[in-house]
Amino acid sequence: MIRISVASLTLLACMHAMASTVPGAIGAPAGAGPSAAGADAVPAAAQPEAVNYAEKIHAFLLEQAAPYAGTAQINVEAPATDRLAACEQSEAFLPHGTKLRSRISVGIRCVAPQSWVAYAQANISIEGNYYVTAHALKAGTTLGPEDLSQRSGDLLRLPNGIVLDPSLLIGSITTQRLAAGATIKASALRGPESILRGQAVRLEARGAGFVATSDGKAMQNGEPGSQIQVRTASGQTVSGTVINSHTVLVLM
Repeated sequence: MIRISVASLTLLACMHAMASTVPGAIGAPAGAGPSAAGADAVPAAAQPEAVNYAEKIHAFLLEQAAPYAGTAQINVEAPATDRLAACEQSEAFLPHGTKLRSRISVGIRCVAPQSWVAYAQANISIEGNYYVTAHALKAGTTLGPEDLSQRSGDLLRLPNGIVLDPSLLIGSITTQRLAAGATIKASALRGPESILRGQAVRLEARGAGFVATSDGKAMQNGEPGSQIQVRTASGQTVSGTVINSHTVLVLM
């Protein structure tokens, strides 16, 4: 016969009571303790990350500024999206017809799962080099390095249509008078192989098995590859393609 003392029975009873109240202990009731309470919680890694729309717009504007030969500085005011539905796929965009400028409105569009559009304001500057006339220039001047002076500043604050690439300036011909220190627009230049309205040109007519040439007068300005009208010596008006500064091709 196994004899158990009263003291031993009392100790076993205390241990059983403690096991039923300690979370996670052997013999604890099912569902007890914090491990059971969090069984239905979604792991942190599965929660969708918050989208920083200001950073997305900043990256988009950097791409838009890439064609400029300068250093871009961009500050974006975060769009108000806190009351909009959560977005899994979004994209930044410029409103139709908008070009980069110092103060600009940029859109952020949610594509999925729910469509919405919000806008943010941004300040942009692009510090780089540009060129002005080193002295006054007459119309018909073929530009050389000595006719240009380099300046630096915010390229977005320059007038529209300014030619920034010096390789496109040198060799071009001015179509109007330019004051000293003036920025140079593309509209004030023509290519060295272009034709001017009123200029005498050679017409080269080509057809099946024949080539004929005659003299004419250009009725329009034209760059190589463009179509212009030419009046022949007989008074007839024909259309042709500018080949170079003195030849217009007419296909028969």
